[in-house]
Amino acid sequence: MAVVALLSNPKSTGNRALLPRIREFVAAHPNIFHYEVESIEEVPTALLSMARVKPAAIVVNGGDGTVQATLTEIYHGGHFNGAPPPVAVLPNGKTNLIALDLGAHGDPIGALDQILTIVDADVRPHVVARQLIALSDGRNTRPVLGMFLGGAGLADSILFCRNKIYPLGLPNWLSHLITAVTLLFSVLVGGKHGAIRPGKLRISVARGGELQGRFLVLMVTTLERLLLNMRSHGFDRSGSLKLMAIEQRRSAVLKGIVNAILGRLDKSRFRGFHLERGDEIRIEGERPSVILDGELFEAASGRAIVLTPTAPVPFLSLAAA
Repeated sequence: MAVVALLSNPKSTGNRALLPRIREFVAAHPNIFHYEVESIEEVPTALLSMARVKPAAIVVNGGDGTVQATLTEIYHGGHFNGAPPPVAVLPNGKTNLIALDLGAHGDPIGALDQILTIVDADVRPHVVARQLIALSDGRNTRPVLGMFLGGAGLADSILFCRNKIYPLGLPNWLSHLITAVTLLFSVLVGGKHGAIRPGKLRISVARGGELQGRFLVLMVTTLERLLLNMRSHGFDRSGSLKLMAIEQRRSAVLKGIVNAILGRLDKSRFRGFHLERGDEIRIEGERPSVILDGELFEAASGRAIVLTPTAPVPFLSLAAA
């Protein structure tokens, strides 16, 4: 019987209600090796223990920070002798972008049950390769890894939602709607009256162009399923990192909204809208900050945020066949 290693973070928001059901499910399935971490710092120890049981798959049950810490440690830690098992992510947390890209949605228990079925049959048809984003500030420190990065007004809006709207206890969809309306209002009124006011940035794409100015949206990802139903074919040039940027100007934002509603944003070309691909992206500004898979990162003064792709990492897709 194939073993599935499940890593849970009891302190993640989604697990406050979910974890009792997870524990009950695990108790009924002896082929699940369940490790609960008390903090992100325990992830390396958890993976070291998981490596000893030689799992057919690793499943992450936690928020964005837990997923990011797990991916970073799997890639850099060397616990699996260069051949890590595929990683699956349960639909848990506020955004679930990685889980959605891998076909996991709906009830997390149902997704976990589906993973057990896949592993017991043949995991190989469901293994997909994904490259990760390696984020550093140019120093010789271990890069942090993730799959979705937001910057400029997008990062500011994520922080606004997290710090101002989520504490109200509203449903996720309503919290995101309020944040989107606030962001749009900030663009329309402009100046000092908007709640979200991104700073100036300089964005350089290797073998590509250079963008400068204030951006309402800055998105970099290696995900196949992008925001707003965009697909990879709309991006200029080749490269593993996909970048979308919308300048903070009314005409560009309004055109972007219209094209997104019509489902043709990846085919659009208009002033203030940029789609690029490359294998290195540099983001510079006055202490530039970005959010990678839900976690905030800020470069030291005078340093750039540098993004590069990793080698492919195996993931378990619940949508593959």
